[in-house]
Amino acid sequence: MNDLTDKVAIVTGASRGIGRAVSLLLAMQGAKVVSVARSTDELDELAHKTNGLAIPADVADEADVQNVVDEAIRHYGHVDILVCNAGVGSFNLLENNAADEWNRIFDVNVKGTFLFCKFLVPHFKAQKSGHIVGITSDVARRTFEHGTVYGASKFAQDALLGSLRKEVRPHGIKVSTIYPGLVDTYFNESKPGNPDSEKTHLKPADVAQAVRYVLEAPAHVVVDELMLHPLTQEW
Repeated sequence: MNDLTDKVAIVTGASRGIGRAVSLLLAMQGAKVVSVARSTDELDELAHKTNGLAIPADVADEADVQNVVDEAIRHYGHVDILVCNAGVGSFNLLENNAADEWNRIFDVNVKGTFLFCKFLVPHFKAQKSGHIVGITSDVARRTFEHGTVYGASKFAQDALLGSLRKEVRPHGIKVSTIYPGLVDTYFNESKPGNPDSEKTHLKPADVAQAVRYVLEAPAHVVVDELMLHPLTQEW
């Protein structure tokens, strides 16, 4: 298994939910974590717990993303892992979605992944190693009512990661995609801890363990895609 000790990992959407769980778990495994989100208070608290670096940023802002990558490399000398976790969503009939909502969802879910990959792939190519983990959704592989905008963004993110996987594999770079089902987080204005979600939703820690699993796979093994569902969830 790959040892994560002293590996430098950038985690987006790190202040809550899945991103926070991933950051904490990677730090426990010895990684140096660069936590990225817009919420400065929660980021500072997380950086204290992970003994890592916290950088407030908008993942859809090119200058912000460039700064995160530059600062991580300046601080640690290199980056080994990128976890693209930041995501937003809303669920409405198509005609009830405003164009601004489309832009917001695609900016975070797709453009954010694109920008971080754009600025880190040259670094990974130069060092002939690196691992990108994209956390998408099971709706990247299916459609559902009221999911026109969110689902479209996840299909696009999945296509981006799948195409990138083929581009960078000859350079020794891995790209893994994780497709969680329902997760008990703050996503879409919900709050975690609802008793009704106990049997139907994954926990953020479940997704974090999946990230750990793909990152710790032996060097000669590539886990391209990993689907996660609670036993009770229909798919």
